Amino acid sequence: MPDLLTILTNLAWPFAICIAWMAGEFGKRWTGLPRISFYGIVGFALASTQIGVLPASTSGTGTVLFMADVAFGLILFELGYRINLRWLRMNPWFAMASLVEALGTFVAVYFVALWFGVTTMTALMLASLAMSTSPATVVRIINEQRSSGQVTERVLHLSAINCVLSVFTFNVIVGFWLFHSSSDIGDATINSLVALLISGVIGAVFGVVVPAMLRHLGNLAQDATVAFALAVILIVSITYTMHLSPVMATLAFGLTARHRRVAFSGAQRNFGALGELLTVLLFVYAASTLEWRELMAGGALAVTVVIVRLLTKTLGVTVFSQLSGISWRKGVLTGLALAPVSVFVILLLEHARSRGIDVQELRSMAAVTMMLEVFGPIIIQRALIWARETTEA
Repeated sequence: MPDLLTILTNLAWPFAICIAWMAGEFGKRWTGLPRISFYGIVGFALASTQIGVLPASTSGTGTVLFMADVAFGLILFELGYRINLRWLRMNPWFAMASLVEALGTFVAVYFVALWFGVTTMTALMLASLAMSTSPATVVRIINEQRSSGQVTERVLHLSAINCVLSVFTFNVIVGFWLFHSSSDIGDATINSLVALLISGVIGAVFGVVVPAMLRHLGNLAQDATVAFALAVILIVSITYTMHLSPVMATLAFGLTARHRRVAFSGAQRNFGALGELLTVLLFVYAASTLEWRELMAGGALAVTVVIVRLLTKTLGVTVFSQLSGISWRKGVLTGLALAPVSVFVILLLEHARSRGIDVQELRSMAAVTMMLEVFGPIIIQRALIWARETTEA
């Protein structure tokens, strides 16, 4: 008979997911706030040293991390499926806005971090992570609110572009960190670019093969959800085994599937019950990796980074709003809706830790993550409602 401690350990994650789901459902009903904000609160609370139901940190090779990666991959596939490359080509000012707000965020956060006295390398990593916008939060809130319109579409496209730019920059800096030599920065840049390109090719191949197989079977509408979910699991496994980018691969998979004219039915949004379950696990896991000591240690810098990041992104998008075809007001709301950053950063840091990077120096990013784990979904929800693009408008 297994001892009581082993039994409780084995039951910890299933009970945590159930508690988080119930907190999300009741919290949404009582307050109207996004469910995922409550998932984050539960994950952080259950992993805290005071309660200790979940471990404070999870090994980079654990089963829970892999399931979180799969959940993130499913969301990235859906995000990639909703990206319209033709629209980006027809609206160059929007593409310019995305580059300006991402670059502006990088520069602003970098100098803020230096002003607080952190090392140059840590400041660079903080800046690269701050560029991102969490697609998990964006897609989840947009689906939950049943949002559609100019702000919604721009936030989706900007979050995808931010992810790619952040992954590229982060991998370059990690490569530089590992070699500790300025002569290796060129190799790190090339390696990061090659890894993104190979990852994109892998995703594109799946985006061609899977729809072709479904058409051959004649069950395109009926079996698409299972087939695409299995393909995402394979892509995540392949890219991590080969030390490539699952972010780029799953985005490319969804993008290619869209342009192969594969139509999703309403039931396939969020990948049904499977997607809902894995989303709960993803946000609980992300919050469970954070610790009180890390949050307190990086508190002042974190608050400053959150404010500077939000201002920079909002300004970068707003400046180009009328040139790209929307009003100043919707430009501001689009910038505000780029607030979420949490899950994307957590997964990048967990895999950086598995590569030997000392992420303890990034305590301030942990504090940023926790703040935006709870408040990021609320900010984007409010922005979409103020833009009158939701069913609650």
